[in-house]
Amino acid sequence: MTFTASSIFPPKGLELFILNPKTGEIRLTGSLDFEDVRSYEIQMEATDKGMPPLSGHCKVVVEVLDVND
Repeated sequence: MTFTASSIFPPKGLELFILNPKTGEIRLTGSLDFEDVRSYEIQMEATDKGMPPLSGHCKVVVEVLDVND
């Protein structure tokens, strides 16, 4: 199985999230700021290694909480 992020909205999320293509684990590379962006949408695709390869799609929504207030 191979995991890929086909798109991230807003695009600045490309710099903040990293995806492990073998496990599908999503990790942060920086900090998130509620006042800057309140949520991110990551379009994911999982593809198997069959012949022909089959794939599935999903959307991961990351909601940022305001812990300062």
